[in-house]
Amino acid sequence: MAKRNILITGPPRSGKSTVIEKIVDRVQRPATGFFTREIRQKGRRVGFSIRTLDGREGVLAHKRIKSQWRVGKYGVNITDIESIAVRSIIPSKEDEMIVVDEIGKMECFSRLFRENLIKTLDSPNRMIGSIALKGDSFIERIKDREDVQLIEITAQNRDFILDQLVKSLKAH
Repeated sequence: MAKRNILITGPPRSGKSTVIEKIVDRVQRPATGFFTREIRQKGRRVGFSIRTLDGREGVLAHKRIKSQWRVGKYGVNITDIESIAVRSIIPSKEDEMIVVDEIGKMECFSRLFRENLIKTLDSPNRMIGSIALKGDSFIERIKDREDVQLIEITAQNRDFILDQLVKSLKAH
């Protein structure tokens, strides 16, 4: 039996988000959730945004944010994680696919995100997301769940994995 939750991992800039976005476009089924993207100014990364599938936007982290939660030079915006990202991963219908891009250190600073991620993984809904290649014990426990299919993406297997996942998700 296919595992309900699919998580893609790999090094930064390996194409995890792009693969997930293409899957959502090709599978064409009801979906909810969010994507993270780089915020760039003058060609340099200054932060990360959150954008939900229904169009809500916020800031995940930014160099200018003063926060007790930090990853490198970025202050993490817990308020937008909880009011935008968390709300988007709570399905309103049983047939909705849930997109979580990404399960990483920044998002996991939020207790509410971690709690709702577990509820999402436990739900009957299919979930597709990306997860940090290396992480703390919470991230490692998510990757080790029985209901999670963990796929490591590389430049060499990216297109093959995309086609296989689209076929699998259309069949279920």
